[in-house]
Amino acid sequence: MIVVGVDEAGRGPLAGPVAVGVVAVRDGYDILKAFPGLNDSKKLSEKKREVLFKTLQEEMKEGNVRAVVFLSSARMIDDKGIAFAVRHALDRGVRKLLPNPEDGKVWLDGSLKAPAEYLQETVIGGDGLVPAIMLASIAAKVTRDRLMLKTDENYPLYGFRSHKGYGTKAHMEAIRTYGPCEEHRKSFLHG
Repeated sequence: MIVVGVDEAGRGPLAGPVAVGVVAVRDGYDILKAFPGLNDSKKLSEKKREVLFKTLQEEMKEGNVRAVVFLSSARMIDDKGIAFAVRHALDRGVRKLLPNPEDGKVWLDGSLKAPAEYLQETVIGGDGLVPAIMLASIAAKVTRDRLMLKTDENYPLYGFRSHKGYGTKAHMEAIRTYGPCEEHRKSFLHG
């Protein structure tokens, strides 16, 4: 059996994509032993998340873990809505890592749902309770944060490096001063 964990990062920001992390391990693989200090990505420092992400990359090279992060753009969020954007990325990730639904079980955080044909369990607060979801939360958060650092290089006036697209006071002031850029979710600014 394959254990799959799913979590998203970036549902609430005013700019940038939403990221859905999906990880898969064989049942019996001890995630907590392989990833000391693993927890919900929001409860860890950026430095600790980076350390765990590096361990994830090493474990992937060893063949112990498979992981993908799918992104849905600000444009998709504006055109189709955040729920569609999350579901689109989630469905792609789950189908990629578990192409045969009968081969495993999917564990999801919060209110997320896998495609109906999958054996699945949604756990409120799962990113702090289920190791596979914790690992998915790290994959999603680090991938999205790194992308927002690159976005900052293209749009330095907005300060994406510091707030990663969230609606901080400084970010709101930058939007008022310069107007939105291509990476802003217009539906979040006016909705």
